[in-house]
Amino acid sequence: MSARAQIGVTGLAVMGRNLARNFARHGYTVAVHNRSPERTRSLIAEHGGEGDFVPTETMPDFVAALSRPRTVVIMVKAGAPTDAVIDELTSLLEPGDIVVDAGNSHFADTRRREAALREKGLHFVGSGVSGGEEGALLGPSIMPGGPAESYVTLGPILENIAAKVDGVPCCVHVGPDGAGHFVKMVHNGIEYADMQLIAEAYDLLRSGLGASAAEIGDIFAEWNAGDLESFLIEITAEVLHHTDAATGQAFVDIVLDQAEQKGTGRWTVQSALDLGVPVTGIAEATFARAISGSAAQRAAARGVLTAEATALEITDRSVFVEDVRRALYASKVVAYAQGFDQIAAASETYGWNIDRGAMATIWRGGCIIRARFLDRIREAFDRDAALPTLLVDPYFADVVGQGVAAWRRVVAGAARSGIAAPAFGSSLSYYDALRAERLPAALIQAQRDFFGAHTYRRTDRPGSFHTEWSGGRTESEA
Repeated sequence: MSARAQIGVTGLAVMGRNLARNFARHGYTVAVHNRSPERTRSLIAEHGGEGDFVPTETMPDFVAALSRPRTVVIMVKAGAPTDAVIDELTSLLEPGDIVVDAGNSHFADTRRREAALREKGLHFVGSGVSGGEEGALLGPSIMPGGPAESYVTLGPILENIAAKVDGVPCCVHVGPDGAGHFVKMVHNGIEYADMQLIAEAYDLLRSGLGASAAEIGDIFAEWNAGDLESFLIEITAEVLHHTDAATGQAFVDIVLDQAEQKGTGRWTVQSALDLGVPVTGIAEATFARAISGSAAQRAAARGVLTAEATALEITDRSVFVEDVRRALYASKVVAYAQGFDQIAAASETYGWNIDRGAMATIWRGGCIIRARFLDRIREAFDRDAALPTLLVDPYFADVVGQGVAAWRRVVAGAARSGIAAPAFGSSLSYYDALRAERLPAALIQAQRDFFGAHTYRRTDRPGSFHTEWSGGRTESEA
């Protein structure tokens, strides 16, 4: 077999299949391979006319079809299946070849794999790819990590197939080893928060207005013409307008209210705990999915737990809708701010040197969280690359500040009426904690010193101290 393919894709489920088609549509000769050859044959039979494909049925033939330096994209299930494919590939590749894991792998696995392949002289690139099936085919947001030298070969190809906004590719080299997969993980965590906030806004509008799903869809469609313009707001309007063909009911009303998850939101929260970064909006969104799936507990609670709630009092429909819009926007800003804080902390911890403004740039198109206000986020980091938190940027401080009164009315109203709004509430609490002159953490630290001699610092002089609580309560410097 002649080595003529410029890039290869192994793993031809929907995402891999569409990514291979995207490469071919952009003029690249693409070697394709799947563990089950039927998928390879199906791809060629259905889409072979879209470009130049080199179908292969064995891994040796797949590798032999690639020109040097060989570039292989792996699109298989994360975890052990990815390791198995990497092991099979590395025995066939040569120094200088590039292996790209474009699945949703955990960044720690990517760091391990990159180090192992580096010892063999191979370049390993963990790359986030966002946009779902459609993005993979028509232009995703791509977040490659790994060695910078690999991007010389790989970068132009990925930038060519990525989504474009204002002519700028939604693809950039994120940083070394696991940086790309880390950023994709946080992207997905923000996605969890964004979706939960939208769902809470929908719930409040339905409870407060007594409106139909389609009427609320009209509100979301109107919001999508303003500052909230985004892919998720757009599809929310479409979902709410959709009618179930079988029952004639609003589609959203026949969907079981148990949200599932694949793990990236959970990984984001776990990583944030390790890094000591509060991502309260993402955490609440992740736990909200867990609560929705707790069917037995929810069924038991419905018959036992009292609400002592009062109905939402809506005196002016337009004012209430605007309050919910402002609360949604402010809470979304908090979620994005927390995600970018987590990226900054990881970048410092792992020595990645991630450009947060560049991340905002490549998230403007192709990906699930693409939104109009990502331009504003990019501008904020252009003004100050070392911004402590997005919330203190002049634009965001002003726009969130203008909505604080509405935000408080919405959260208070939800509490009084017994409507669960955990992401709205936690986002407001985070905002208030950031702006507080003094937090009750002083009491916590005093308690820790009392029972565990963990020491404390004082407000009036430097150093760490301990009080002899069981003795004469004398204080000594630790």
